[in-house]
Amino acid sequence: MRRSMKLAAVVLSGSLGIASLAACGAKSDSSSGSSSASAGAGASGLKVGMAYDIGGRGDQSFNDSAARGLDKAKNELGATVYEAEAKTGEAETDKEQRLKDLVSSGYNPVIAVGFVYQDAVNKVAKDNPNVKFAIIDSASADQPTNVTSLTFSEEQGSYLAGVAAALKSTAKHVGFIGGVQSELIKKFEAGYVAGVHSVDPNMKVEVTYLTTPPDFSGFTDPGKGKQAAQGQLDKGADVIYSAAGSSGNGAIEAVAGANKWAIGVDSDQAAQPALQKYSARILTSMVKNVDVAVFKYIESVKNGNPITGVKNFDLAQGGVSLATTGGHIDDIKKQLDDAAAKITSGQTKIPTAPQG
Repeated sequence: MRRSMKLAAVVLSGSLGIASLAACGAKSDSSSGSSSASAGAGASGLKVGMAYDIGGRGDQSFNDSAARGLDKAKNELGATVYEAEAKTGEAETDKEQRLKDLVSSGYNPVIAVGFVYQDAVNKVAKDNPNVKFAIIDSASADQPTNVTSLTFSEEQGSYLAGVAAALKSTAKHVGFIGGVQSELIKKFEAGYVAGVHSVDPNMKVEVTYLTTPPDFSGFTDPGKGKQAAQGQLDKGADVIYSAAGSSGNGAIEAVAGANKWAIGVDSDQAAQPALQKYSARILTSMVKNVDVAVFKYIESVKNGNPITGVKNFDLAQGGVSLATTGGHIDDIKKQLDDAAAKITSGQTKIPTAPQG
């Protein structure tokens, strides 16, 4: 899951202005994507900086979910917002500089989207103890007290996606595509495989990862996603779940072209403009409600009682869910509801790492 971006900003304070931030990969006006400043928000005095993960706003997935939370904060809380963009293959120092630029321009809080920012956030937050930071999808034992981790129980939503895949597969053969072989994406794999095997312990699950760290292009290459999906289709899989950011768009294209079922991730991908032409073959999406976490965090800062430490959003809290767009899983709603109830009650324990 990953990203590209845009922004909405008013006049910047501090040592850097619009031009400096733009040079570091930022854009202004989250609705238009232009690089000029706009004055559509800011009455509250709340200035929020967001640093996206690779792929940024427009990835139809993870970053777009974070962007929706930021947009809501702009519209409902009167926040001035500024968005900065990551680049494929960038150095760790680039991430640090992006965060430093937002801080020096007066943005507080600063939100980093994605686990790849963990080291950079720790370093910049330590040097700026009066600035509040949040990081999505990561937590570390040594992170400063001014850093809040917003995490999710991806394995729970992925388990339900696995149940849906197994119930819909006529070939008794399904697939999983991970963008980057990281601990985070392994949670998606583990939950999905467990969900599949809860329905049929003998069902075959193909697993393909597009890249391994430090190569994170597996989140931004639809061509790789399409190729991986085609490989799994050729082996006989008829339902394929992709947790691969914008690379998953290519997987969805391949699966839809073969008239099989695709499962999206992070956002309700059947409802995303760039993917609507494939919506008839998108069975569901494992929605990770990053927008909810982002908005709640910003709102807590504005109210003077900021969320601190590690805040996890699980199935019971609505942090993860299955999309129902298209009605493709309506016929298996009871089985999915039963599976969800067992998760929220604690009856079903889901692994967070691949088994065996």
